[in-house]
Amino acid sequence: MINVTYVEFNGAEHEVEAKPGVSLMEAARSNNVPGILADCGGACACATCHVMVEPEWLGRLPSVSEEEDTMLEFGLEERTEASRLSCQIQATAALDGIVLRLPESQY
Repeated sequence: MINVTYVEFNGAEHEVEAKPGVSLMEAARSNNVPGILADCGGACACATCHVMVEPEWLGRLPSVSEEEDTMLEFGLEERTEASRLSCQIQATAALDGIVLRLPESQY
């Protein structure tokens, strides 16, 4: 299992375990983490699973696809260098311990 910590805008932390291969959006939803709305169900057709990845983890992630890049531009929260869509990040052993911050706009 892969350990993932989601940090709400107010600082509340939610530590969950994700099965390898599951998206970090799915892991959040299956563990009732608030702030991951995932309106499109993980189809990369909205930006309601927006997260900000802690800087030390960014280099371990796959590159942002053109589709994800476009969706991030249309999100409610201002995009940062750490912005990603959690539906596009799969849980892997390399991400064990990853920390994701949730934007205020998704509450």
